[in-house]
Parts: sequence; C-alpha cells; structure tokens
Amino acid sequence: MRPETSTIIVATKNRGKAKEFAAMFAPLGIEVQTLADYPELPDIVEDGDTFAANALIKARAVVDRYGIPALADDSGLCVDALGGAPGVYSARYAGEPSDDSANNAKLIAELRRLGSQAGTDGQQPLLSAARFVCALAYVEPGGRVLQAEGACEGYIVADARGLHGFGYDPHFYLPDFGATLAELAPEDKNRISHRAKALRQLISFWEE
Repeated sequence: MRPETSTIIVATKNRGKAKEFAAMFAPLGIEVQTLADYPELPDIVEDGDTFAANALIKARAVVDRYGIPALADDSGLCVDALGGAPGVYSARYAGEPSDDSANNAKLIAELRRLGSQAGTDGQQPLLSAARFVCALAYVEPGGRVLQAEGACEGYIVADARGLHGFGYDPHFYLPDFGATLAELAPEDKNRISHRAKALRQLISFWEE
C-alpha cells in the first residue's frame, strides 16, 4: 500500500541524492525532506556490511527518533577489477571527510596501478566493468519494512567527462549512450540510474 503522505523523509544529507529523489517523487505528489531538515538528529553510524543493511539502519534511526515513516538509500560503486570496491565505502573511499574529487582520484590511481583495461569506447580505454548499486529501505512506525534494490551497469573511464551528477558520475561510462552519467541530462539519468530502478521497484511494492 502506497504511504498516505504528502511528505517523506529521506535519510540522507547528500544534496545530489536529495535533488534526484525530489525529482523522482514529484510526479507522485510527494515532497521530499532530508536529514538537512532535521539537524538535531545525531549522525547515524552506518556499520552494515551491505548497502541493504546500511539503508535499513538509517531508515530505522529516523523512525525511532521521530515516529514517522522514513526512506533511506545506501548506494555506491562496485568495480570488478577492484573486487567490488569501493562498495559500501564509496562515499569515503579516500578517507574522511568525504570528498568526490579525492575519491575519484584514488579510484583512477588504483585502476592504473593494476593496469586494468576492459576494452575501449573508441576514444579512451575502459578501465573496468562496474556498476552503481542502490538499496532502499522504507520503514513505518508500525514495523512494516519494504526494501528494494537497483543497479546500473557501465565502465570506468580515466578522464572525467560531463558537468551533471555527482560522486563518480564523471568516470562512469554507459556504452548504450556513448556518454558518462555526468554527461546525461538530469531527467535522462533519473530514468535509467540505479536509484531510479530501485525507486520504481519500491513504488511497485507500494502499489501491490
């Protein structure tokens, strides 16, 4: 059953994620709030070993504190040549504090150190197959839990391309589009991304 609310709290402080969720929930008539709207909530310790576990930890923390439904996302980049890293450590791959530029620099440096190559896009090498993974957890005060997951397959390229998106998007190449995620218009990314796929699955659970 779809939540009977015009507002939903998404347990994130990431402005890029907040913007994407707001755009994807807008057609449903649901306004998005984030942890930035609740600064009194202490930082949530994400000590799960999977995206799904961390998403559930965050959603439950909000519900326990405020007694209202919450949605949490945990997502990241899994690179084949790195054995699935950075995985759940994607946001802080280069250490604290979280920094997109430092994370991307470490990612490319590690792949170059390994001499990894998975083909070419005609202009530059594809360093490794990779995927973005998004796990969502929706929790209600009564205890109902819904979880969903989506993935977006692609490759890592050495040179950053595109001005949209955030995180690893400039290095994540999509062969079907001949572009990185950061080169896609936001509305196109929100149609094919790992986050969009996970949210569509969650909405289908609500509608069931």
